[in-house]
Amino acid sequence: MIKKMGLQKIGDHEAANHYLQNHYLAEHNRRFAVEAAQAQDYHRRAPRGRELEQLFCLETERTVSNAWVVRYENRYFQLGKQSGYAPAQSKVTVCEWESGRIEIHYRSKAHAYDEINRPERKPAEEPQKKATRRSGWHPPQDHPWKKPWKKQSADVR
Repeated sequence: MIKKMGLQKIGDHEAANHYLQNHYLAEHNRRFAVEAAQAQDYHRRAPRGRELEQLFCLETERTVSNAWVVRYENRYFQLGKQSGYAPAQSKVTVCEWESGRIEIHYRSKAHAYDEINRPERKPAEEPQKKATRRSGWHPPQDHPWKKPWKKQSADVR
């Protein structure tokens, strides 16, 4: 179709729409239209309102930390506690719309949250070295470890 419009010297949207409506679609429908096998229409109604809005969001699955925190796009969200136990390691779905609005769904329901600053990490404690115990024992001078290694001669009989 791009080649056809190029041959017609069409260079703007208005001319392209005029060409499609008056020339291209009629020929296209004449060539490819097929009668329906049955007259019944099985199309569903178009989604409206909230349903339509849910279709146009970016959904990302995230894991909840032990402190009820969800990390998404370098942002941190503290989930509101609804029961006594934390859904640690549970999966939530973060929904983001083009406008920047965010919802967090846990078990298919929107969950309350507050955006928080990056949690402070506790400084890692250095592992303490084990104290090495030295015994007072030293091998005697005639001990095999103290003797220098001797090369054996090749003419051993």
